[in-house]
Amino acid sequence: MTPPSPYDALQLRIKTILPATYRDCYEDVQPVSMGSAGLKYTPDGQVAWNEIWTTFCDLAMAGGPPHKGKLLEPATPAEIEADPIRHQQVLAEICRGIALVTELPVQPSAHAGWVQVECADPVMAGWLLRAITMENVAARADGVFLELPAGPAYRIEKEIKNVITVIAKTCHYWVEHMWPSQEAAIGELFAAMAVESPLLEPAPGAIATPAEIEALTGLSPTPPLYPGWLGLECPSVPAAVWLIRALVASNVLARREGTVLYVPLNPTTDPQGRTLTRTLAELCGFAKDHHFL
Repeated sequence: MTPPSPYDALQLRIKTILPATYRDCYEDVQPVSMGSAGLKYTPDGQVAWNEIWTTFCDLAMAGGPPHKGKLLEPATPAEIEADPIRHQQVLAEICRGIALVTELPVQPSAHAGWVQVECADPVMAGWLLRAITMENVAARADGVFLELPAGPAYRIEKEIKNVITVIAKTCHYWVEHMWPSQEAAIGELFAAMAVESPLLEPAPGAIATPAEIEALTGLSPTPPLYPGWLGLECPSVPAAVWLIRALVASNVLARREGTVLYVPLNPTTDPQGRTLTRTLAELCGFAKDHHFL
């Protein structure tokens, strides 16, 4: 049997990662929002997080609109120290909401500015990490543990709702739209990609742009907005959507804000951005050959 071409192998990886409902139609998904669900309250005045949603927008992973227009990040240590009581209140409400909508164990993380969710296994945590990052909410994963952001300035109807919505949405697709056989295939794919190159994630504080990236990709870097992330201007939303899917299927976290593709900078795991540059150059070549760029 003739092995698939590199482009066809990439397409197979994308289909493996996507929920079954998207596997044969993801190129047709439009980045159109459904609008925001309103809050509902229990008789004692608490938000009834588990009664808000009856359906969800398409995953950003599949080409739907990212849940957040801009990246939602955790508070800094200084921000937490300035209002520790409010920060504890935010942590408690996020944990309460996540427990209601996912039924997963959740608690404040040992790392300031984060809550920790215990997933069923490392594959679920790894998939949620990728899917939530593409929704423009900061996330980290280690084994079965997934971490999501928090901060004292988070508001119930905005940032707190954003965090709870994004895990409700992504867990819904993982639990309701994935067969066990596909979850196993995703685990095998993650393991195979890790052998090729460790998952490339953003490193806090990293800001240096790899020297050759514009020349090799044709994408112009944007002014730095987020430490650990490099923005690259794409010619269109469809081009950015195609590239974030292709990057995640190449073991590189990615997200977009409009037409700006954000890719991770990590001088520890990817000195001088060599892996990032090489991967982007190959993917941009595919995109041009197939008229995505």
